[in-house]
Amino acid sequence: MTTWEPVIGLEVHAELATNTKLFCACPTEFGAEPNTLVCPRCLGMPGTLPVLNKRALEFAIRAALAFDCQITERMIFVRKNYFYPDLPKGYQISQLGQPVGTGGRVNIVVDGLEKQIHITRIQLEEEAGKSIHGGATIRESTFSMEDFNRCGIPLIEIISEPEMNSVDEAKAYLEKLKTVLLYIGVSDCKMEEGSLRCDVNISMREKGTNRLGPHAEIKNLNSFRAVVNVLEYEIQRQTELMNSGGVVVRETRTWDEGRGVSLSMRSKEEAHDYRFFPEPDLVPVEPGQAWIDEIKATLPELPDVKRRRYVEEYGLPLYDAELISGNRAMADFFEQTLRYYKDAKAISNWLMGEVSRLNNQAETGFEELRFSPQQLGDLLAMIDNGKISTKIAKTVLEEMFASGTAPETIVAERGLMQISDQGALEAMIKSLVEANPGPAEDFRNGREKALGFFVGQIMKETKGRANPVLVTDLLKEAILGKK
Repeated sequence: MTTWEPVIGLEVHAELATNTKLFCACPTEFGAEPNTLVCPRCLGMPGTLPVLNKRALEFAIRAALAFDCQITERMIFVRKNYFYPDLPKGYQISQLGQPVGTGGRVNIVVDGLEKQIHITRIQLEEEAGKSIHGGATIRESTFSMEDFNRCGIPLIEIISEPEMNSVDEAKAYLEKLKTVLLYIGVSDCKMEEGSLRCDVNISMREKGTNRLGPHAEIKNLNSFRAVVNVLEYEIQRQTELMNSGGVVVRETRTWDEGRGVSLSMRSKEEAHDYRFFPEPDLVPVEPGQAWIDEIKATLPELPDVKRRRYVEEYGLPLYDAELISGNRAMADFFEQTLRYYKDAKAISNWLMGEVSRLNNQAETGFEELRFSPQQLGDLLAMIDNGKISTKIAKTVLEEMFASGTAPETIVAERGLMQISDQGALEAMIKSLVEANPGPAEDFRNGREKALGFFVGQIMKETKGRANPVLVTDLLKEAILGKK
């Protein structure tokens, strides 16, 4: 049997977070009643002319710079002609040969290995409307309705080179794209609202060769799960087809999520099928180097740079650095906490552990935390100073998460200060050891686990407030009779 490997390229569509559409002043808000956020211009009525949204162009340039693209000096908008119910003009204003940016790259890490995926181009274009089909799938639909609210929303299309060779690489690429777009604030990337969608192009080739075969394109996938499922299915489908002597057809397919299969829709279009020509109602755009430099200066420190700095400057393990840098709100909280508490690894542990657990339970994010970075630093300092135990700190954190109250206030009001009074602890320990001669003898005979019984009883009696280190030391003295 021939050994095949997938060749994957992705076309990612990200709606830009502008307040108005690309060529008119209609709002871009999500969830309005169908066909209420429209005007003659975005509906393509005769006699209307497009006016370019400068903010959308700025966001597109910002994204291209973040992915290290070369910004095009003279950008041309074109008409992409095709007839579909969600496109009222009968064409889409897009870009082709002279887009916003070309030649970028995305660094991904899979199984500890770093790989660079190149970007062919990033182009600015208008969104189509939304078709609502009257069936389980588009193929089974008996009717369709059109909502043009989305029509004309600005989006960027990020087109990769076909350089991904596994499902994990494709997923890592998508995750990195989403992370960077969120970092630079150009898109909310809400896949459930259609703000981020993906077209998958996949073919199979004999492993060890560079040949590119006919590929299938599966369009409009709106979740990472769908992309993973499509790729896994297509790899299996195309492999079985070729192993049986069949030929992969260059075509567009649709994904049936319920059945877990892709279905053929039509043969794949060539570029000439769209009859591209320059948009006559929009002049070429020349952003100028001064404006490009101004936009570049506003870019934040990006995830790859931040990850390396966390490892080199703070000594974080690569796993911690990768996880924290992958979420800008989490990274900001981490860095702000470091101003008040200097143990980076301890902060990392709490953010990745208890704070993330609470966020997951409440379905919230780091940008919504009610307590401040300083309050988290104060909580960790209280552990170091012996004022509270780690166990009590978790209880305090839960109250901080719910109310935003300072940890010192919570500890004082609820009487949670750690008991480090040696005399009081010695009295409790003496009574406990005398009442339990069996476990005490077990410990004297070398059974270390027996000590845990006594520690647990003391912590239970003090409601977790006893200093565990001091309790352990005092227990050993009481049972073994030596200091």
